[in-house]
Amino acid sequence: MADKPVAALDYLAQPDKHPPLPVCAVFGDETFLRRQAILCLRSAVLGDDDGDFSLTAFEGRGTPFRDVHEELSTVAMFGGGRRLVVVEQADDFVSRWRAELEDYIAKPSRSGVLALDLHSLPGNTRLYKMIAADGLLIDCRAPAPARLTKWLADWAKRRHGVHLNPTAADVLAEIVGPELGLLDQELAKLALLAGDDRKITPEMVQRNVGGWRAKTTWEMLDAAMDGNVAEAMLQLDRLLSSGEQPIGLLGQISASLRRFAAATRLVLQAEAEAKKVSGTFCAKHPSGRSGKRFLTPFSLRGALEQAGVRSFVLQKAERQLRLLGRHRGEQLYRWLLQADLDLKGKSTMPPRLVLERLIVRLSAPQSKTR
Repeated sequence: MADKPVAALDYLAQPDKHPPLPVCAVFGDETFLRRQAILCLRSAVLGDDDGDFSLTAFEGRGTPFRDVHEELSTVAMFGGGRRLVVVEQADDFVSRWRAELEDYIAKPSRSGVLALDLHSLPGNTRLYKMIAADGLLIDCRAPAPARLTKWLADWAKRRHGVHLNPTAADVLAEIVGPELGLLDQELAKLALLAGDDRKITPEMVQRNVGGWRAKTTWEMLDAAMDGNVAEAMLQLDRLLSSGEQPIGLLGQISASLRRFAAATRLVLQAEAEAKKVSGTFCAKHPSGRSGKRFLTPFSLRGALEQAGVRSFVLQKAERQLRLLGRHRGEQLYRWLLQADLDLKGKSTMPPRLVLERLIVRLSAPQSKTR
């Protein structure tokens, strides 16, 4: 019996510690983790031999509950073991058949395991609480940056048979971003290039990962942070013309901007506590306009390190945060949230303009930022 969700990375590392129960919910925004968790559940329920005969998968949208219930109640064709019934992209299915699902969880079939693949499962719903009490919840939200790099090293060894040292993992995460599916693809390519020692070095990652699109995304962000609006807009146009999705681009640049926002917050919190002064935080901008100089209780580099900025980009990040200034640094969380909501339908503004507005905010002199 479970009383809280297990993190997907913990489940994937030791699935035997979390045996499948009659109802399992795999939920979160990280599609790669949900897919891997479903594969682990399949292996745990069906073993490696008779999976195709005892597995049924339904598309969540439009599937009647009675079809799912019938499969769960059917005895496995071979071996007399349990069946596994997976409802993929089950958010619509759960919304439509919530009452029936709650009744089923209260008295589940003994012959089947139900696995719900969900993008979201709010913890305040009765369904969530019922599965938490009598089933298995696997939380597939994206891991924190520190956990991500550790996972990369473990995954590289377990799945691809290569050694990825911490610095190489940092470089890989910085280039690709926190997209686990893309990271796995890049690891697979790097594994093919590894020599007899099966080691992946930071130099290998820098030479072979990302391609021009990843590089162009970081060049766009760098140009914006340096106040070069025209260059940033040119790189944005190139990315969008190549087929990149605006929501994907926002996800790639948000990781860096959130670190700047976190570092700014650390500086301001330390100032509020009136600690010992040993550095400066300057709001100077490439436009030539300069804001007031502020004293901080510790160096910006220290704040950036605490915020998760990797050592190999600390010098550049410190320069960019000085150019950004505290006032815009304080606004970053709000700007990113607004852009995310606007791209997901809150605004009628075209997606391209949403990203262009964010670039202008990063680049404009402080008196013009709103």
